[in-house]
Amino acid sequence: MEELVGEAQRLLRHRTWIPTSAERVVAGKAATELHAAVGDPRSQLMLSEVDRLAHLREALAALAIGLAHVHGRLAWFLGATVTALTPILHWRALPVDDGLAFGTVRPTLQQYEEAEEAVRRLRAALAGIATV
Repeated sequence: MEELVGEAQRLLRHRTWIPTSAERVVAGKAATELHAAVGDPRSQLMLSEVDRLAHLREALAALAIGLAHVHGRLAWFLGATVTALTPILHWRALPVDDGLAFGTVRPTLQQYEEAEEAVRRLRAALAGIATV
C-alpha cells in the first residue's frame, strides 16, 4: 500500500494527475466510508475477530464501489489498492470443524493490524485526493 499511495502522491505533487471534480467526490466518499469501516487502532482492538474481518471487508466493498464509478487514474489507483488488499478475502475468523473452508485461513492479530493500518493510510490518501 505504501508504494501505491506514494505513487499517487507523486503524480499529484508533480501535477501529472489532476483529479476531476467527479474523482474528488468519489475519493472523498471512499475516504469517509473507509474511516467508518476501520476506525482508530484502539477501537479496532476492542472488536472481535469476526467484527474486525467484517470491517475490513466493508472497506474492500467501499473501494470496489468507488472503482465502479470512475475511470482513468483514480480507477487504476483504486483497482491496485483492492488488489493489494485481496488477502483479506482469503481470511476467516471462525474455526472449521471438518477442515473444509474453501481455502481460507485464520489471520494473525498482526495481519489484522497491518491490514487496518493499510486501510487508514489509504483513507488519508483518498482524503488528500478529495481536497486537491
